Amino acid sequence: MREYTFRSGLAPYIVGLLEQKRASGFCYDYEEHMLAHFDDYCISNGFNDGRFTRELVMAWAIQRPSEGKNYRNQRVSIIRQVALYMASLDIPAYIPRSFESVETPVPYILSTEELSVFFKVVDNSKYRYHRNQRFSLEYSVIFRLFYCCGMRLAEVCYLESSDVDLINGRITIIHSKGDKDRIIYLAPDLLIMCRKYDSLINKIIPNRKWFFPGKKADEPFCKSSLDYKFGEFWAQTCFAGHVDKKPTIHSLRHTFVVEKINEWMRSGKSFQTLAPYLSKYLGHASVDETHYYYHLTYSAFGIIRERDAAVNLAIPEVCPIEE
Repeated sequence: MREYTFRSGLAPYIVGLLEQKRASGFCYDYEEHMLAHFDDYCISNGFNDGRFTRELVMAWAIQRPSEGKNYRNQRVSIIRQVALYMASLDIPAYIPRSFESVETPVPYILSTEELSVFFKVVDNSKYRYHRNQRFSLEYSVIFRLFYCCGMRLAEVCYLESSDVDLINGRITIIHSKGDKDRIIYLAPDLLIMCRKYDSLINKIIPNRKWFFPGKKADEPFCKSSLDYKFGEFWAQTCFAGHVDKKPTIHSLRHTFVVEKINEWMRSGKSFQTLAPYLSKYLGHASVDETHYYYHLTYSAFGIIRERDAAVNLAIPEVCPIEE
């Protein structure tokens, strides 16, 4: 992880917030990266007097031409934590309201063929330097955890070795989104793969803290690097450039959920009965969040029906000969 030096008038409160969050068990690496940009912004734009004012928040909250509203909201949400920390110390601070996501883009659901080709690219990846060959082992397991277990990006990045029980086949997620803990159970074939990976990586990095060591063996992967790597692998597939909307690393989680719901629907199982279990597995705050995927499934079925209709138009159904 890069070490940042905070220099603005708000630096003591930023550092104090980071220490508090990490003492509570949060990784907070991405947030530190964003707060470093905020610290520089304060210095460069005349907000270096150590006051957390409405003017500062409104200036920081202006949406940039190159970013979406959700990313802007995330930037504001992160500095809001600084304001709340200052308020807890009885220091006057303008607390921005918490923005809700206003954009709900329809995620890309990968087809079976796309998944197959994508994982072939991942598994066959080669690296010029011998010291980097371990990444081929790591990526093969990392991207399968997203797809086979529906894990979030940060959950995989900051997964510690002590949280992975390879005897009983379960992963303990600590302090995930919404500060919730949960247990994820691994399918038998994925468990075997994780055991083989663990055995091989232990020979390269014994007694490692992180289940997936990052570029530096004593540090985890950062979220942006994994997100970038997904795009790099996707660009090597035969589907790159032939879709209107490119998938992201989150598409693997979305695909896992939609496939699970499809499986239930095809077998006649009740989604309403099973949704609470899926909600817990995914780490959702409520079943209502899981219902979102239910609507995605209907959308996916609509696409399938459209494709089937197109096929029927191109290749007419064979009708029995009338006698």
